[in-house]
Amino acid sequence: MKTLPVLLKDGYKVGHKFQYPEGTTLVYSNFTPRKSRNEEVNEIVFFGLQYFIKEYLIRQFDENFFQLPKEEVMRLYKRRIDNYLGKDSITYDHIEALHDLGYLPLEIKALPEGTRVPMRVPVLTIWNTNPAFFWVTNMLETLMSAILWKPSTSATTAAEYWETFVKYAQTTVGEDLSFVPWQGHDFSFRGMSGIEDAVMSGAGHLLSFAGTDTIPAIDFLEQYYNADADQELIGGSVPATEHSVMCMGTQDAEISTFERLIAEVYPTGVVSIVSDTWDFWQVITEFLPQLKSQILARDGKVVIRPDSGDPVKIIVGDADAPQGSPAYKGAIECMWETFGGTITPQGYKLLDSHIGLIYGDSITPARQLAILEGLKQKGFASYNVVLGIGSYTYEYVTRDTFGFAMKATYGEVNHQGRDIFKDPKTDDGTKKSAKGLMAVHRDTSTGQYTLKDQCTWEEEAQGELKTVFKDGKLLVDWKLEEIRERVRQSTLSFLT
Repeated sequence: MKTLPVLLKDGYKVGHKFQYPEGTTLVYSNFTPRKSRNEEVNEIVFFGLQYFIKEYLIRQFDENFFQLPKEEVMRLYKRRIDNYLGKDSITYDHIEALHDLGYLPLEIKALPEGTRVPMRVPVLTIWNTNPAFFWVTNMLETLMSAILWKPSTSATTAAEYWETFVKYAQTTVGEDLSFVPWQGHDFSFRGMSGIEDAVMSGAGHLLSFAGTDTIPAIDFLEQYYNADADQELIGGSVPATEHSVMCMGTQDAEISTFERLIAEVYPTGVVSIVSDTWDFWQVITEFLPQLKSQILARDGKVVIRPDSGDPVKIIVGDADAPQGSPAYKGAIECMWETFGGTITPQGYKLLDSHIGLIYGDSITPARQLAILEGLKQKGFASYNVVLGIGSYTYEYVTRDTFGFAMKATYGEVNHQGRDIFKDPKTDDGTKKSAKGLMAVHRDTSTGQYTLKDQCTWEEEAQGELKTVFKDGKLLVDWKLEEIRERVRQSTLSFLT
């Protein structure tokens, strides 16, 4: 869809320019996570601003507004609003004036992307740099909110999964964390709300992990975050089957399909084979023992993929199943009985490197924890499994998951400052805003960010928020590797 970027806003914003007090010259706002609805998470991972700036504030405003003839811009804008609110319901001089100016007169200050930010601490502030365009600041609220909450939310969720994988790797494997980036695999693409949603979320996933089936998230990070797949690992996967492949091979010849895949189609390397098209436990207890010698002779790994049932019970075992049965033992124990493996420095069993398991259906943080803890209790290392993270995790969230909101806290009327705030008496305190100008400081002992509001301009200038965009120009251009390192280090610091 192609539209004027000045129309990418809620309808009620069309008239706000005329509603501010006479003589308004500045509107200063912030974007802040206000409340976590996840008891396990009290900080978010900030991500997505650079995409928002490059794609919307620069590319779309340049191509679809400033570079278009003013007559065309005004014709399109006036037609839409006249049809929407009624003919000549407002005047349009301010839109013409912005086009004449030729750039967005705004300053955005932000924390570094990849930073862990506590609730009620702003990740960015934004205000107009030209008094005549005070209305531009909050005109962008709708667009900024719609774009920024999702990548930050998905980056936060991914970091939560990564943190749990790291904990169990340290406990059951040792100091080697090299497999952790592959333990969480993004399977969400098909269940997301459109392509942009999928790639923004998928990019957030890739701040913590390398495994992904969302290919365009890699393009996203190359285009907007200075990544280069020729020089670094952005995201990757392995050859993998789907049920149609197994069905076409027929149920009676299922073991032959397995054999053809591992011997002819993929004689080397990693291959993932969906294994519950008919009888998962037959695959585990009959097919794998028959194929053991071929699997162990391959230069690579065969990864078994169950795709239905309760993932905790399938992987770890079901205590309610008949004692001694495959379902009672669970897939990992059965595979250990067939293939054996090694003992990690921490004393836990790790399957032979030629065989593995990935489960990509219905995984949640709670189930991830139950799987890893269940394996640990049975003496198995966390590296025995890879878990697919799907749209149930990345799509069953909203802007309210972490209460993201953009609100004005300071303004100037006739160049006189006013600290402004909201504090609804009918609210539980979530919507209570800070006041005035803001500075974010970092505690030198804990590394945690804190907010100081009602600042002077001199105090505001001393905080951790740094100018990243001003008057149409991007001033800070982060690289993916820098953001990833920030996420990793903040998570490891958090764990210690």
